[in-house]
Amino acid sequence: MTEPVCTVSAMSCGRRAAGVAEKGVEVAGVTEVDVDVRAGRVTVRGGRVDGDAVRAAIDEAGHLAVEAVRAAA
Repeated sequence: MTEPVCTVSAMSCGRRAAGVAEKGVEVAGVTEVDVDVRAGRVTVRGGRVDGDAVRAAIDEAGHLAVEAVRAAA
């Protein structure tokens, strides 16, 4: 199971987090998205998750995915 983690800028409330989570689950292979607003961190879980696609989805939700912290298999 792949678990990319990204830090995200300008995510300050639950409503914005919900938008990020909604876009995240649209990425192929993603089964779960965990958004930590206080830490500015998004973790996705699933099989064969493409970290670049996750970052693009976060960007599409109106946030800048600053960096991939971890992409563990």
